Amino acid sequence: MKPGEFLRLVRLRPRPSPPQTYDDFRRLARRRLPRVVYDFVEGGADGEVTLRANHEAFDRVRFTASSLVDVSERDAGATVLGRRLGVPFICGPAGLARLVHRDGELAAARAAAAAGTVFVISTASSYSIEEIAAASDGPLWFQLYLWRSPEVVARLVDRAAAAGCEALVLTVDVPVIGKRERDLRNGMTVPPRVGPAQALEALRRPRWLWHLAAGPPVHFGCLVDELPPNTDMSSMAAYLDRELADLSKTWEDVAWLRERWDGPLLIKGVMSAADARRCVEQGADAVVVSNHGGRQLDGLPAALDALGPIVEEVGGEAEVILDGGVRRGADLVKARALGATAAMGGRAWFWPLAVGGEQGVARMLQILRADVERTLALLGRNTYEELDASVLH
Repeated sequence: MKPGEFLRLVRLRPRPSPPQTYDDFRRLARRRLPRVVYDFVEGGADGEVTLRANHEAFDRVRFTASSLVDVSERDAGATVLGRRLGVPFICGPAGLARLVHRDGELAAARAAAAAGTVFVISTASSYSIEEIAAASDGPLWFQLYLWRSPEVVARLVDRAAAAGCEALVLTVDVPVIGKRERDLRNGMTVPPRVGPAQALEALRRPRWLWHLAAGPPVHFGCLVDELPPNTDMSSMAAYLDRELADLSKTWEDVAWLRERWDGPLLIKGVMSAADARRCVEQGADAVVVSNHGGRQLDGLPAALDALGPIVEEVGGEAEVILDGGVRRGADLVKARALGATAAMGGRAWFWPLAVGGEQGVARMLQILRADVERTLALLGRNTYEELDASVLH
């Protein structure tokens, strides 16, 4: 090879293109994360039937389009609980984001604010309510469970209000934790233990190890104040297992929470019209149709398949938000056409966070918005909010 030819070949070699889709981010994250962490995010319960169903349901829905319509001006935004969002996707609650990036929820909340959408703080966030609120100037909601102790719930609710969270998201589908077989096979712990079996794989991912070491300890940031000082992570995990699982909670406990919180209340984990009706009777402002991303009861239908009956039951009395399976802007359009106000999800911001931190999440939200705008143009529609079943085949 003549002098200079090698450099010329290097210059001609095409640069890898940035991620263009949800699946691009997921594939990149799979290469960058050790298997134990990747499976923790990606995995579902038991045989993962419901996890797969969430994606397959969107694939079954078909469009019909109108041609020669003036679509020179399009609006992909949505109004959710009185707030205008720039993209009809809410970054849903997902815990322990420090496992995939040192800035975790801080980075995701900043990206959501820049995109003009909501970030939902999980009770299991690796940063505290106060830290996330200080990092973001965008709208925040807070997600919680009906813990065994009403005092713990009351303190979390009061902290969320003091931090400026605009709405409360009550998750009701976790009386016990689902059997997540990938985590059991991998020996998943929080924080991950790098033993002999995982050492080689972790060493092959120095970027992930650096992110793990560079940030604060991986813990449940919202719950640190509920435990004695210097409590280790294993004790905190035991506390979660003990306090979270309360099989005695009923709709009467939702009524107590409604009285304590005077802002918008969403109830998440609803998969039947009957439960949606109970949500409205207890004063919920919105119902989140969700099977917990397939991570709780396996064998439930896809969230999208449960959407229609719930919209029919309570759509005129409460907003209905879809959670589960969203990968593309076209999925957001399908959810709207079937009656959802907007959609939310966790993996759709977790993978971009693992790949590119705040910039990764920002790019994913830009992709979703651009996808919605393009789909509107191809359908012959101008606004996201005008969509209805007439665009479906």
